[in-house]
Amino acid sequence: MEMHGASAVITGGAGGFGGATARRLARLGAKVVIADVMEERGRALVEELGNGSVFVRCDIFDEATIAEAVAAAQGLGPLRAAVVVHGSPPSPVPGGRLIGRDGRRLPVANFEHMIRAYLTGAFAVTSHAAEAMARTEPVKDGQRGVIINTASIAGFEGAPGLVPYSAAKGGVIAMTLTLARDLAPLGIRAMAIAPGTFLTHGYAHMTAEEAQAKYGPTIPNPQRMGDPEEYAMLAQQIVENDFLNGTVIRLDGAQRFGAKPF
Repeated sequence: MEMHGASAVITGGAGGFGGATARRLARLGAKVVIADVMEERGRALVEELGNGSVFVRCDIFDEATIAEAVAAAQGLGPLRAAVVVHGSPPSPVPGGRLIGRDGRRLPVANFEHMIRAYLTGAFAVTSHAAEAMARTEPVKDGQRGVIINTASIAGFEGAPGLVPYSAAKGGVIAMTLTLARDLAPLGIRAMAIAPGTFLTHGYAHMTAEEAQAKYGPTIPNPQRMGDPEEYAMLAQQIVENDFLNGTVIRLDGAQRFGAKPF
């Protein structure tokens, strides 16, 4: 997909994955909508890009703001890429194992929260972006755009305490091929990336050295946490390679939850 003169929207664009991907798409000539609730970080990224990209405050639980982010991208140029890497606001009730040490079950509210954030949110962004892409003029081979959702290796095999998150990310995995088939007549591709353990803003409560020391040994090779730039490298390849479609790509250094580290 040719991105020069086009636009892209990234939900979670102010985060580690989103920021690294925005920089790469900008270097390809795209203007990017950084859609996030982290306004200070998002505006700083837009200023860094300096190419006419914009920040739009987007709450993944508010569909109207998703529509606003997509509309903003359309105002910058034909929408050719949507990357869904948003996180989740705090759950109203704590998570944990299905039955905790106190003998109590995990509340349904926690499960519903995670599904809404990571699965319903992904569908909402996908549907709004696809509708916008369908209205653009196609480029070569009848292509109109590409949508990249973010799954997780937890969607394949989750660690203890991740039932709601695993279910949500498993849903992203399950819908990827069907999305690609639904959107094929329109020349829109659908892909997903399933990252393992990456050093993102989610580990801001500890130093990078502490995080690497704790989590790096759980990854067979390379024996370190992933770098968001490695996610962005793959996202760029998906955008540029029109024959990548309907597939979930694991990006995890051969990590498997539950397996003993090498």
